[in-house]
Amino acid sequence: MILEPWDELALARTAAGDELILRRRGGIYEIRCNGYDLMSNRAHRSEEALARLALAETSADAPRILIGGLGMGFTLRAALDAAPRDARIIVAELLPEIIAWNRGPLAPLAGRPLEDARVQLREGDVATLMEAEAGAYDAILLDIDNGPEAVLCDINSALFSARGLRKMRRALAPAGVLAVWSADPSPRFEERLEETRFSFRAVEIAARGAEGDPRHTLYLARAR
Repeated sequence: MILEPWDELALARTAAGDELILRRRGGIYEIRCNGYDLMSNRAHRSEEALARLALAETSADAPRILIGGLGMGFTLRAALDAAPRDARIIVAELLPEIIAWNRGPLAPLAGRPLEDARVQLREGDVATLMEAEAGAYDAILLDIDNGPEAVLCDINSALFSARGLRKMRRALAPAGVLAVWSADPSPRFEERLEETRFSFRAVEIAARGAEGDPRHTLYLARAR
């Protein structure tokens, strides 16, 4: 079977020089970072599980939720589907091009989640939002890059450091939950969670739910 070639739709560059390409083949969309697969609409089951599991552990009647990374909108869509009507969901996305793609060709993939009135979109670094107000969030969902063990864009590395985790700990409400998506298990990240006084559990989720799928790791953590 001969596959049709990829159609490159758009290009973005970070301030650090990382290159992101949005491309399409038929109904398949991919975003690649520095020549490697970053995300695709072929496999987003684990991103959706990240939001569902985190919000299942959130008891606030009107939770305030921070999502780091817009991606293709699947984590946001799952959070909206799981969150109560009075929830407020703040999405931090560093790259304006990713935002534009989600308002353009990617918008239908996750059901146009940016149009939901509960969503506040902030262009900028999620770390800046976490520094702004202590105890502000009932849940923080970090769906950035390929997780702590497989960072493709250098600018994201600091988020998974001990310093980044301390910022998250400070930003969480007393009973708040931190949920982190990772392509693979990360013993080093688990050590940092322990170091920064988080209790956590790791959950493995098949990428698409099919036999033989790669399994992604979700970390669900609370401050001790």
